[in-house]
Amino acid sequence: MEVFDLKMLLSYRKLKPIFGLLGLFLLLAGYMSPAKGQAPNSEEGFTAPVWVEEIPLAQPAQPCTGSFVTHPLDHTTTVPGGDEVRMFEANGAGLAINDLDNDGDLDIVLANHHDPNTILWNEGGLRFETERMPYGDSRAANIVDGDGDGRLDIVLTRRTGAPNYWRNGGPDANPSGESRFARFFSQELLPGLAKPAYAMNWADLDGDGDLDLVTGSYDAALLTDLGNSFLYGGGAGVFYYENQAGRFAGRQLAAEAQAMGLELIDLDGDSHLDILVGNDFAVPDQAWLRQGQAWQEVNPFAATSHSTMSLDHADIDNDGQFELFATDMKPMDDRPETMAAWQPLMAGMAHEHTPGDPQIMENVLQKRDGQAGFKNEAVERGLDASGWSWSAKFGDLDNDGFLDLYVVNGMIELRMFSHLPAHELVEPNLAFHNQGGETFRPAPEWGLGSTLSGRGMSMADLDGDGDLDIVVNNLRGPAQLFENRLCGGLSLQIDLFWPGSGNSRAIGAVVVLYTSHGSYTRNVRASSGYLSGDPARLHFGFPSHATLHSLEIRWPDGAVSMVEGVFSQTRLNITRQ
Repeated sequence: MEVFDLKMLLSYRKLKPIFGLLGLFLLLAGYMSPAKGQAPNSEEGFTAPVWVEEIPLAQPAQPCTGSFVTHPLDHTTTVPGGDEVRMFEANGAGLAINDLDNDGDLDIVLANHHDPNTILWNEGGLRFETERMPYGDSRAANIVDGDGDGRLDIVLTRRTGAPNYWRNGGPDANPSGESRFARFFSQELLPGLAKPAYAMNWADLDGDGDLDLVTGSYDAALLTDLGNSFLYGGGAGVFYYENQAGRFAGRQLAAEAQAMGLELIDLDGDSHLDILVGNDFAVPDQAWLRQGQAWQEVNPFAATSHSTMSLDHADIDNDGQFELFATDMKPMDDRPETMAAWQPLMAGMAHEHTPGDPQIMENVLQKRDGQAGFKNEAVERGLDASGWSWSAKFGDLDNDGFLDLYVVNGMIELRMFSHLPAHELVEPNLAFHNQGGETFRPAPEWGLGSTLSGRGMSMADLDGDGDLDIVVNNLRGPAQLFENRLCGGLSLQIDLFWPGSGNSRAIGAVVVLYTSHGSYTRNVRASSGYLSGDPARLHFGFPSHATLHSLEIRWPDGAVSMVEGVFSQTRLNITRQ
């Protein structure tokens, strides 16, 4: 007989009086499950039973101001030269959000280019305990269960070397309690990884139940920092690291890369994740489709951004298909003061197209056009220009059922912007409000127009009140948390757990929420945007008048679970049996 969590059972609303004592007895005896998956009318997958725990969300913070409230965080990304930012120091660093100590609150890891990285332990109520990690020199940050033990680990790419892997040892890892960091983590390099990496992403790409890793190098910075030793060492490029019983076997997909964004997305509609690398400068973006045990390089896009800075994908019109967004560098307007700031760069950034070159110097929004084709719809949807843009991500910020977009902006570099005060191109971050799945409208009234030169950015409900907050890792200024006080609509949040699997947080799962207002599709991923990790917790926003019907979970191995009778303003912990 299985051992069940009685508190979980008693909190589960599907235990209604009609079951009576007999139903409760059968449940405890293992003959019933409180949210057992029902077989869908599909041949795509088998049924996976699940256990569900409901946790009420807090009421939105008051007062409801119709905007975000800015909170500085105890972290500043610095560079070796202090205020003088030179060359690729200008790229800053990323961040990641996830629940590191399994207390239900989402914690924050902020990477740092020079000074130590930072863990901000979430104590509730937007209070954080600061812990400095021993090292900095980092770029991207992800929080994933890399070793499949059920605890989330921290992985950081470094400026010139292979990624660093910090294993979560749990609350008893350091009984002395001298350092909270040491109590939870011990450092060890990921076995099998030797090449430098800049961007990274994780998923079960070979279907064996554990997490594989894809990395992309940023060769321009490596050449600057390492000189000829980088070239003599064979370079880096794009690597697929297949997890083979805890060791990672690397396979080089490309010998060169200028990877800023790295997205794992189903490009050809076969329900398997493919690899997409967004490259800086004039280096074309690169894509690979999984073909059995091999990877085939393809060019699926008629148009791509020229200097791709960030990648994210989401279902922006609720049709069940994911759109793909890439940021570039394009002035957000043509006012004289804007063009004066950009003018010294325009000639150098001009790109002459050759026949067959898909690159254009603006943001692109890829909309599926047929089974495997895509069409760029950034211009008609109002998203082609957002400034010198870095991390950009979709999220339903006002809980109206449609995913909005947030883009962080700015640039600092000693020689490039010597004509500007503090050698800085100052640009506000931009929020774009989704207009019913059709177009996007700038939303300056939301109070998200920070000018502190953002780089990494991620979204999550950090105070447990049902709406998405935003964290930005700025360069040469304090990181910021933007607390959501829009107070619109309602929400449902989902945490998936897959114990006994090497993919304990079900990265790659697709979840569909069915409501009277339509269906909403989300997917669990490790990373998106620019160098920034995403929480495994999914967020669904919807109008207050919507009635929730059911939840469909498509697990990474093809299994399907259905959960009936879900309620708004709750967080569901869904555990696969």
